[in-house]
Amino acid sequence: MGASAHESAPSGDDSFLRRAVAVLAAFRADDDGLGAAELARRSGLPKSTAHRIALDLVEAGLLERRGTRVRLGLKLFEIGQRVPRQRVLRDAAVPYMSDLREATRQTVHLAVLEGGEVVYVEILGSPGGPRLPSQVGGRLPAHVTGVGKAILAFSPPDVARGVLESELVKTSERSVTAPGLLAKELERIRREGVAYDREESGKGIVCAASPVLGPDGLALGALSVSGWSTKMRLAVVAPAVHTAALTLSRTLGGEP
Repeated sequence: MGASAHESAPSGDDSFLRRAVAVLAAFRADDDGLGAAELARRSGLPKSTAHRIALDLVEAGLLERRGTRVRLGLKLFEIGQRVPRQRVLRDAAVPYMSDLREATRQTVHLAVLEGGEVVYVEILGSPGGPRLPSQVGGRLPAHVTGVGKAILAFSPPDVARGVLESELVKTSERSVTAPGLLAKELERIRREGVAYDREESGKGIVCAASPVLGPDGLALGALSVSGWSTKMRLAVVAPAVHTAALTLSRTLGGEP
């Protein structure tokens, strides 16, 4: 029993690694720098511990100093560019995203699912478009976004069930937080291949999205086109998004 307890106890290095990850995960996409107090609050670590780990991460190049604050370092970006799934998907998607932006004159997104959230891998902005809550590397709850719902509809059943059984938060007045309604919407998306965000992620913003499928017919990610609810007609852009996603899926060896 003593040996088992010893084996399960975290080592000093393991403990440091977990705390270092907590510090790095405390940063959000729009943060230009965090002070020790805010870093401690977000990471759940004592202020002295968060400060000490931040200094170690600065020395390693994973964080950068900005006066009395720190921000994510360039080395993290360089490492992130080597992530195979995101890199392969992004490199294959960018030409189709460019064509989609040219055809619709709207902002085009590429996102993947991680847990109950979507992570934006690439965004091609459009002049005059709305200020969107999405940013490259940023996250949003999957159930309030077109890309998130498109991916969930073509994910293994346990993945969608995990989101449906979790707390569905509101990010706008129109966010769907009733599991039954969301489940019905996912069924429709599976039939039609297109998901919509009707001001669910933010006021005045709408989008049409479609999944990018792998060889097993499951979603690798999703493409979307977003714009002002008063200027962009979803019925017009939806076929273009669907076609781009199907073509990208075929490029990646996926099944439409």
